[in-house]
Amino acid sequence: MPKLLNYFKESKQEMKKVVWPSKKETTNYTLAVIFISLGLAAFFAIVDYFLNLGLEKLINK
Repeated sequence: MPKLLNYFKESKQEMKKVVWPSKKETTNYTLAVIFISLGLAAFFAIVDYFLNLGLEKLINK
């Protein structure tokens, strides 16, 4: 049990050392992740569409 209490004490001390991002930074990072994800999803959807189109042309020749 003392090891567990020591673990929580040390964890609490470490959490006090953390430098948390500001609200503006968090918002900017979140928006960046969302837009990059949407961009990649659109890119892969387009690539998938054209690969599928090409494959259908090869099969239906």
